[in-house]
Amino acid sequence: ILTALKLIKLPSLLARTLVSGTNGSPLLPDMAEVRSRLRDIVGASTNWRDHVQAMQERKALHTLLAKRQEDLPPRRMKDSYLEVLLPLGSQPEIREKYLNVHNSVRFGRILEDLDSLGVLICYTHTKQEMQPRSPLSIVTALVDKINLCKKVIYPDCDIKFTGNVSWVGKTSMEVKMHMLQLHDGDYSPVLDATFVMVARDPENKRPAFVNPLVPESPEEEEIFKQGELNKLKRIDFSTASLLKMAPTAEERNVIHDIFLNTLDTKTVSFRSRILPPNSVWMEDAKLKGLQICHPQERNIFNRIFGGFLMRKAFELGWATACSYGCSRPFIVSVDDIMFQRPVEVGSLLLIVGHEVYDADTREHHTTNIFHFTFISENEVPRVVPKTYGESMLYLDGKRHFAAIMKEI
Repeated sequence: ILTALKLIKLPSLLARTLVSGTNGSPLLPDMAEVRSRLRDIVGASTNWRDHVQAMQERKALHTLLAKRQEDLPPRRMKDSYLEVLLPLGSQPEIREKYLNVHNSVRFGRILEDLDSLGVLICYTHTKQEMQPRSPLSIVTALVDKINLCKKVIYPDCDIKFTGNVSWVGKTSMEVKMHMLQLHDGDYSPVLDATFVMVARDPENKRPAFVNPLVPESPEEEEIFKQGELNKLKRIDFSTASLLKMAPTAEERNVIHDIFLNTLDTKTVSFRSRILPPNSVWMEDAKLKGLQICHPQERNIFNRIFGGFLMRKAFELGWATACSYGCSRPFIVSVDDIMFQRPVEVGSLLLIVGHEVYDADTREHHTTNIFHFTFISENEVPRVVPKTYGESMLYLDGKRHFAAIMKEI
């Protein structure tokens, strides 16, 4: 969803992060090590031909699952705290993967890194001593929000990610992550992210219990309470979804006013529509993309990596914003990314309709919904819905935009 707004400097959440257990050690793991650790934790094979056997071997881990959450030892927030380095400055050879044509960092790559780190943080929270492999299949359920306070991410300065589990339900965990970039010897905040992960059994079929989280200070109590409020907000937002409930009276008036403004006054007909000045029909502000889901893009459970899906969706969203605004757009916020069902290797990913096409069954399924908010260097035209379905998309975007403005 494309919206436009002024860039506002976000208050840093870094003051709420925990003290690192590394004692300032420069030997932080990098993203390659993060992904290597994830493969070791679940016993994933690096060879696609062996993936079936690797998944079969995980079935034996069912006996390690807890029957009740109360049987699992509680964890503290600092138990899951991790710091990870992305050495773009100190290791120039990795820059190419992250570089875009504007000589800044590709945000889609950052989404991939955040997704991998969020999963590892949750495995750190649920790690059991004397168990080299985890019986849990931890996957991303949704991206609650990502707020950026920097317009540009530099490709030649080191980046540091920090994060920890901030709230726990029975089978789900909220993870807060922060990204900082090194400038003049100091790390300054770039973004704050909140992900929600869910734990499932070794075969990724049923929910599984996770360790409870125990706050240790008033500050941590507040963080935990905010996690509970975030859950309630998501429930309220879902309950009021335009897929379930009719628009409010105010929203109906908005849509009716748009409709009246597009009627041709020369003809007394509801079917004759004209485009107002400095406007674009919504159907003309749409781009589509197709991606073949190869084994290279699989995650540790041999489904398509959620970070890859976010990257491809973001890049299409950026291209749509660029085409629509006729200038370079800048990402400001990501919110309410929902992973409704897994994407299988071999699927055809149709991005824009948010559908996946199974070439064998010829079925289409909605797997993911993405919301990105950009700012443009130029004033953008107004988008005008023509059909009722487009009007609901318009109102949905309007709701997300209002929530973002309230947040920042």
